[in-house]
Amino acid sequence: MNREVRVRFAPSPTGALHIGGVRTALYNYLFAKKMGGKFLLRIEDTDQTRFVPGAEDYIQKSLEWLGISPEESPWNPGDCGPYRQSERKPMYMQYALDLVEKGHAYYAFDTSEELDAMRERLTAARVVSPQYNSITRTQMKNSLTLPEDEVKARLASGEPYVIRIKIPRKEEVRLNDMIRGWVMVHSNTLDDKVLMKSDGMPTYHLANIVDDHLMGITHVIRGEEWLPSAPLHVLLYKYFGWEDTMPQFAHLPLLLKPDGNGKLSKRDADKHGFPIFPMDWTDPNTGDKADGFKEAGYLPDAFLNFLAFLGWNPGDHREIFSLDELVEAFTIDRIGKSGTKFDINKAKWYNEQYLRNKSDEELASYLISDVEKEGLSVDPNKAAQIAAIMKERATFPSDLWKEGKFMLIAPTSFDENVASKKWNTDAVTVLTAYREKLAGYGESLTPESAKALLEASAEENEIKFGKVMQAVRLAITGVGAGPDLMAVFTIIGKEELMNRISFALETLKIQE
Repeated sequence: MNREVRVRFAPSPTGALHIGGVRTALYNYLFAKKMGGKFLLRIEDTDQTRFVPGAEDYIQKSLEWLGISPEESPWNPGDCGPYRQSERKPMYMQYALDLVEKGHAYYAFDTSEELDAMRERLTAARVVSPQYNSITRTQMKNSLTLPEDEVKARLASGEPYVIRIKIPRKEEVRLNDMIRGWVMVHSNTLDDKVLMKSDGMPTYHLANIVDDHLMGITHVIRGEEWLPSAPLHVLLYKYFGWEDTMPQFAHLPLLLKPDGNGKLSKRDADKHGFPIFPMDWTDPNTGDKADGFKEAGYLPDAFLNFLAFLGWNPGDHREIFSLDELVEAFTIDRIGKSGTKFDINKAKWYNEQYLRNKSDEELASYLISDVEKEGLSVDPNKAAQIAAIMKERATFPSDLWKEGKFMLIAPTSFDENVASKKWNTDAVTVLTAYREKLAGYGESLTPESAKALLEASAEENEIKFGKVMQAVRLAITGVGAGPDLMAVFTIIGKEELMNRISFALETLKIQE
């Protein structure tokens, strides 16, 4: 191909952006960058009845969060605008009329009642899929069955009409999909789709083809749900005389439910307790709220890495890729044909890997933000120390605070299950001795010195060190498990350590 590669993501502003749409945008972005081309975004808002206020802004912010912003879009226009189909409305009619003049489309004046009656007749005749097609159109009210002067009179009077494509009765339609190979469909399975609606707006099928042509789109990478429409689109390119510049098609596999049975939906996400949208979304019409991956604590680079592997693989055992590395490795031929099960645990795994690869200082910024939300403060160096010992136990940035807050806030209660089993006279003896040794220790604690003092406290009282460790942890943290305890002692410091031991000795009772 000698032309510059140009791909587009073309969402409809009908609500939040589904994770499947985000994956489509990502694959388009990766392919464009890999081929040195351009990634465009076009808002397909021809169906104004489904328009949802705020949806377009949501799409923009979601792509910006993920770092896959398009070079050309409604908010960053290039030379092929406008980039909203509603703003391109005046030009579509001329293309529809061109097809009428060429004999590839026709006017249809059927009312909704007449269309319903047609479907009822076909259903009564046991037709499995009632359609307005090469057979039924001969019995309907259109410019193929009405006299020419009557057609002109109806048009002149302003009678409502639609323009339908004239699908040939016996023709094999072929396209070579980049993922699925050759796809062949017989035209007798297709219906005469509406191209221009009675309100003067084009349907997706017409606007999509015209816009892709005028915007120089070279590759159409979209979801599998559009595969049944692809033969119609191939015919439109042929009828317009644009076959030489028709884009190559790639239809992506479905994202499946966690059990693999059916397409992933919001209902499935709600049922299993995970997000399905990139960011939080509140429906302006219903007030319904839906959680997003961003607010749930997923890092954008981890989320993109996870998304990339939902249908694609690099052909080797690598799993961790930066965005630049994904661009370098990405090829269409590594996308599978079959659907991919959505595994939220894998998404969490990716988040954990990316968290652990961040510096302690970066993680500290998350912790400091959460601490400040609680009306507290923490020294940045201390925050970095906490992050360092907590990141191996964290899935989300918020876990640093949730699981590590005990290093900033002394416990006021203790795990009763651990206390009943581990709090005994040995624990009291060792902790009492340890508090005395800490009081006489004149230097700052290190993990090594903290451990040495504790071991000495046990040995001097002829108590095995390992027998009291969980009780010691309970006294300092309030729970029986957590990160390296000596590192914790170092972070909270000698004075706080002594205060916590005193509180535990006063509060906890030995159970007989």
